[in-house]
Amino acid sequence: MPPITACNVAVIGGGAAGLAAARHLRREGHSVVVFEKESEVGGIWVYTNNTEPDPIGVDPTRPIVHSSLYASLRTNLPREVMGFREYPFTAKKTGQRDPRRFPGHKEVFEYLKDYASEFGISELVRFETEVSRVWRSGSGKWEVRFRNRNEEKEEGFDAVVVCNGHYTEPRIAHIPGVDWWPGKQIHSHNYRVPEPFENKTVVLIGSSASAVDISREIASVAKEVHIASWSNSNEENATLPGYHNVWLRPMIESANEDGTISFPQGFKISADIILHCTGYKYHFPFLDTEGIVTVDDNRVGPLYKHVFPPSLAPWLSFVGVPWKVAPFPQFELQCEWIAGILSGRISLPSEKEMMKDVEAFYDSLQASGVPKRYTHNLTGYQFEYNDWIATQCGFPKTEEWRKKIYHATSLNRKARPENYREEWEDEDLVLQAYKDIARQISCKQAT
Repeated sequence: MPPITACNVAVIGGGAAGLAAARHLRREGHSVVVFEKESEVGGIWVYTNNTEPDPIGVDPTRPIVHSSLYASLRTNLPREVMGFREYPFTAKKTGQRDPRRFPGHKEVFEYLKDYASEFGISELVRFETEVSRVWRSGSGKWEVRFRNRNEEKEEGFDAVVVCNGHYTEPRIAHIPGVDWWPGKQIHSHNYRVPEPFENKTVVLIGSSASAVDISREIASVAKEVHIASWSNSNEENATLPGYHNVWLRPMIESANEDGTISFPQGFKISADIILHCTGYKYHFPFLDTEGIVTVDDNRVGPLYKHVFPPSLAPWLSFVGVPWKVAPFPQFELQCEWIAGILSGRISLPSEKEMMKDVEAFYDSLQASGVPKRYTHNLTGYQFEYNDWIATQCGFPKTEEWRKKIYHATSLNRKARPENYREEWEDEDLVLQAYKDIARQISCKQAT
């Protein structure tokens, strides 16, 4: 084994990814500082009623609200799949905890606080400290400029791990004519409760998890909800099963000065609100790499295996860039990989080899017709990706029950979009998961 090197590492962000980074970097022997602009850990899982003054989030000078949680949000993955591998997300039936298999957001927040407490991570976090700039100095060190208690300071580090998340900067649908449309627009980032939509006619754009949840929630108070999506055919104008006031529409053609919204086939409706459930953009306003790392059509690149910019590796890395994944266990593996590489225990390929791998990956996406904006979408191969990293680290591959439960939940969500969180048919897998978790806890207690 090569000699172990200890590095001084800055972690940007104290959410789930940042906590995992701090845990595994310190366990590897590195010195860690976590920069967190809020007063507590949890990142996106810290709920607030506050919203931004610009409801669609296009004003670059607006005060930023980090969290995008709505009040009723529950996980769309079961807790046994969602939890960190070394710290299972088991139900706690004490106090105000939420023991459901698909818990609400507050339970996830409590779980992350438990994780931080279990591994003593909070002592590494500088709270209420916002990073304004990260850059590489002439000496090769990484400089971090930050503000704490209205005082601006700079500090040098050997390495930086970026864990600031990607569910804060809204992506907005392009709608011809919307600048002259007199109605109101809002992005789901600023959605909290359904009451502001009472008796309104709402056009909701999107078809993923937040769109499914929010459309059904606002239907309870809205006059009409029209769900517009590219996944709906031009001929589709059906009501949503089980709802008398929710329609499935093709994507909007235009918004008009008279307050109407036009759809294909000449169909129009008068609408009060356009609600964009259209996802988010990667955004690193603090990061200055002199153009080496860019965000182009939501592709962060070039990144080797979604983590390392080849020419800056391993001294700059990113955790949590992929989406359409079970995030926490993937964060865990990425952080173990980063920590081992920084210490010299694990090797990376040469810069040239990494760049060649990145280019081959991009070429494969293009040949398959995958849009650039889906570069980090790991649908269908997240576990192959995770297992590749696990092998690099010398760790076991993903448990089979975790893979099977994830797959079963995906199928159940499509079959039962209204009640998949309450009804499922994978009890045998859940039993297997908890046997494995119990064995893991027993082994941990024995040591």
